[in-house]
Parts: sequence; structure tokens; C-alpha cells
Amino acid sequence: MRLRWFGHSAFELDGKDRVLIDPFLDGNPLSPVKAADVSADIIVPTHGHNDHLGDTIAIAKRTGAIVVATWELATYCEKKGCRVDSMNVGSIRVRESKISLTNAVHSGGCLDGDEMVYTGNPCGVVVDSGKRIYHAGDTWLFNDMNLIGEIHKPEVALLPIGGRYTMGPAEAAVAATWVNAKVVVPMHYNTFDGIKADPDEFKRRVEEQTEIEVIVMKPGDTIDV
Repeated sequence: MRLRWFGHSAFELDGKDRVLIDPFLDGNPLSPVKAADVSADIIVPTHGHNDHLGDTIAIAKRTGAIVVATWELATYCEKKGCRVDSMNVGSIRVRESKISLTNAVHSGGCLDGDEMVYTGNPCGVVVDSGKRIYHAGDTWLFNDMNLIGEIHKPEVALLPIGGRYTMGPAEAAVAATWVNAKVVVPMHYNTFDGIKADPDEFKRRVEEQTEIEVIVMKPGDTIDV
């Protein structure tokens, strides 16, 4: 599987299917691509905040990709003209991939014009499309990350480190040990002033305590898993 980071929490996983997670591209100052430049078979927005739902609807309508999300968020996207497969915390098969939504400690809703629309509980996601990738979404540290590691056994974990709305580097380093993936990639930092963080601090904390490899990506970078 090839994993590509677009900055913030936006990733492309190119395995048995091409899966976009949290495709916040056009409004993302770090993204090297625009929404019109990407394609997808499956799109998974972890929650409805506009920097995570991002360009999901536009990409899904253009490409015919299936939007997989909690019932409330999937229903919102369906009303906007998307193909959807709704679920909640649990696992389903979509095309050639297994999609598992997990808990996350955060909030959920999106601005639709001037209206705040409730879009269900925030989630993380484990995508198994040849390799198992855990994307934590926006979250604080919580004990059930141990269970995510035990049950799903992800090979790569994508963890937010920006603080303020999510874990910071210290808490994310603890999360890395609980999830216990072989490789960890920091995300959701330095997009805006309010989430400034040092990925090298996170890398140092994790690698001093564990055998986990931390890969600090730059927007546009790819890694093969």
C-alpha cells in the first residue's frame, strides 16, 4: 500500500482500493493538491468539522466514490448527492476493503452556511485495504486505544499531535505505545497557528521509549507500507 499525506489530517491510501481520509484540500494551506486533482474509490470523513469533511462531497460527486461515515454524517452527505454506506463504531466491507470505525474523544458538527449541523459522534478509522492503517481522527488520549491496538493490530498509526483540539506530542507519544503499530506518522499540526507543534519532539519521545519507527512526513510525501 502507498500512503500519501496532503497536510493536516488528509491522507490517500492506495491499496486494494484508493481511500481518502479527511480530504481537506482546497482550504488547506499545506496541501500540494486541490480537490479536482485527486480520485477515490472510498472516502472516509472521520467527523463533520469542516477541516475534516473538507472536500468529501465535491470529490465523491465527481468520482462516484462511496462515502463511509457514521449514520448522521453519511445522511448529510447523501442529501448533498453522494453515494454513501453508513455505519457506526464497528466494521463493514466496502468494495475490496474493510473499514472499521473506532471511538474518538472529540465533537462533531459542520457549518452549512450559517447553520451548525450535527453530524454524529467523531470517530477514528482503521482501513484494511491490503495493510491495516489506523487514522485516529481528532482525539484526546483514551484508554481504549489499547483495544484498538489489540483488536485491529494496525501496521501504521496516524496520530494528531497539534494540541488545543487534540492530543499534543506528549499525549500522542503515550497513544503510540498503546496502539503499538510498527510505524507512526504525526498529523494535524502546523496547519494553523493554534495547532503549532514540533513533530521532532514527538519522534524523540516515541523512539526513546519504544522500538516504534516515527516517520515525519512533509505534505505531498509518500511512504510504502
